[in-house]
Amino acid sequence: MVVVILPAYNEGSSIGNLLRDFSETFHPEKISYRIIIVNDGSTDNTVEVVLSFRETIDLDLINHSINRGLSEALKTGLIRAVETSSDKDVIITMDSDHSHLPGLLFRMERMIREGNDVVIASRYQKGAITRGVRYSRKMLSLGASILFKIFFPIKGVRDYTCGYRAYRASLLKSAFRDYGNEFISEPGFSCMVDILLKLKKYNPIINEVPIILRYDQKKSASKMNVKKTIRQTLILLVKRKLGIGIHVQ
Repeated sequence: MVVVILPAYNEGSSIGNLLRDFSETFHPEKISYRIIIVNDGSTDNTVEVVLSFRETIDLDLINHSINRGLSEALKTGLIRAVETSSDKDVIITMDSDHSHLPGLLFRMERMIREGNDVVIASRYQKGAITRGVRYSRKMLSLGASILFKIFFPIKGVRDYTCGYRAYRASLLKSAFRDYGNEFISEPGFSCMVDILLKLKKYNPIINEVPIILRYDQKKSASKMNVKKTIRQTLILLVKRKLGIGIHVQ
C-alpha cells in the first residue's frame, strides 16, 4: 500500500488537477493507494474540490478548523499515516499545488521496495528540471542545502528541503515512537530539514531521484515567506549545532 499525504491550504484552484492526475496515473498501474489530505483551515473551495473525488479515489480528509501552518498539517497527516499503515507500507509526502507530479512516485516506491528507507525527489540530481520557480526561492533552497551539507552531512542527501519524499513506514513508526509529537517540531518549511536530522540517528539508507518540478502548473499563491523561512532555517541550524531539541523521549 502506498499512502500519500497532501497538506492543503487554499489549494482549490490546483488540487483538483493533482487528484485527477493521481486517478489517471494510478489506474493502469494496479497499485493500492490511499491519499490523506489535511485541509489546514482553508477558506476557499478546497474541501468541495477534494470531496468531488471521493467516489473515484480512496480519500481520507482531515480538517483543521484554523490554519496551523505546514509543519502542523504535515504532522497531522503523518500521525494518521503511521497509525493506519503496516510496517511494509510506503508513505509519501508531497505538495498539493500540482507542482509535484504523481508519476515520479512509482520510481520512489520501487526504490523503497529495493531497500532504501527514504527517497527524496531532488532538484540537485542529474536530469532534474525546474519550471516557473522564482530565483529567490531557488537561492533559498540551494543555500539551505549547502549549509546543512556542510554542518550536518547525511549520506545520500543533497536536497534537504524538498517535501516530495518516500519513507518506509516502519522508519516513521520508530521515529514517532521515540520522539513523540516532537518528531515534527519546527515551524514552516524548516520542518523538512529537521525530519532528516532526526531520522539520521536510525542510520537510514537514503537516496535521491531527479525531480521535474512544475511551478508553472501551480495556480494558487505561494505559501512561502522567503525572509521568514531563511530566519527559521538559520535558527534551526544553530539549535541543532548546539544539540538543542533533538533528544528522544
